[in-house]
Amino acid sequence: MVHFANLQLATQRCCRFYGSPREGGRLRFPVFALSSSSGENAMKAVLKRHLAMGTTLVLTSLAVHAQGAPLIYGLVDLSIGSTKAPGGTSSTTLDSGKMTTSFIGLGASEDLGGGLSATARFESFLRANTGGLGRFYGDPAFSRTASVSLSSKTLGTLSLGRNTTALFVSTLLFNAFGDSFGYSPSIRHYFTSGTVTGDTGWSDSFAYSSPSLGGVRFGVAGATKTNGTDESDGSNWSLNLGYGSGPLTSSIVVQRVTKDGTSPVDDTRTAQIGGAYDFGAAKVFAQYGEVENLTTSAKYKVSGLGARFPVGTSALVAQWGHLNASESDDRNTLSVGMLHNLSKRTELYAVAMHDKVEGISSGAGYSVGIRHRF
Repeated sequence: MVHFANLQLATQRCCRFYGSPREGGRLRFPVFALSSSSGENAMKAVLKRHLAMGTTLVLTSLAVHAQGAPLIYGLVDLSIGSTKAPGGTSSTTLDSGKMTTSFIGLGASEDLGGGLSATARFESFLRANTGGLGRFYGDPAFSRTASVSLSSKTLGTLSLGRNTTALFVSTLLFNAFGDSFGYSPSIRHYFTSGTVTGDTGWSDSFAYSSPSLGGVRFGVAGATKTNGTDESDGSNWSLNLGYGSGPLTSSIVVQRVTKDGTSPVDDTRTAQIGGAYDFGAAKVFAQYGEVENLTTSAKYKVSGLGARFPVGTSALVAQWGHLNASESDDRNTLSVGMLHNLSKRTELYAVAMHDKVEGISSGAGYSVGIRHRF
């Protein structure tokens, strides 16, 4: 890529400026210093015009290229630890994605003018411990996100493709362990236990999010199917309402998902409310949701409380979660951890979890690992 600083330096080496490059608020292009003979005046004028035109074209090309240039980004999370599921046996492994599922993304955006912009994103999960793509064998290449969106500063954002669900976003925002599938009680109770039908993202979907209206945002999403193996018409939909102002954030989400052919449950309907308040010395999280299986009439109540305590460049985190099921035993999960920032993009962590399901032996887990964002 050609940088403007290099272009300017090269111009300065070849040309001599008369006065400042910018005078009176207008950009003044460099002019060759020529002798003042009458025969050279015409040549001087021609050179001025050509140099001005050439510089304008180059700068315009560079600006357009920089604006639309693809951006590669992502996160790698690797850890060593031991895990024992309730009623199971323990195993010690090196894992990817215990605190955040590793992924790599490719994105590009374009300013369309008038407050409009377009964005495309393709994000693939990674099994960083083996170098494999996807969360598991057979996972679609861009199962995290594959979408194109149109955003307006006054009208909001519309995204088409494979979009992350509002329920998943709300769940990760209002618990101290975020989107950790390994250690967040909330994530484990909603998504890894089979309580909610479908994935954290919907294929063949649209998602609309409004601009902030005095701190209030609302959104709506729908999908024709959860993935290519649905056993029904896949009339999925969700509504969400959020508020954020100063230290307080909150949200309400309602979601209806039809059966996914790979899911252990049937059609489900979920309602969730969550909130967080940052006191400075600590940030506290609270969450409550109800899930109903519309086929079996089984009902689930999911509760969570958590806190994050900053300590210099580190933070102590703790999260408790309770899953009450009408047709199975209750489950209580407690996770605690220490996070230490080496930089803005690199973090070390040490976490532990106690997982108890009534009637069987307790589960447990611990990990020490590193997260790096790029």
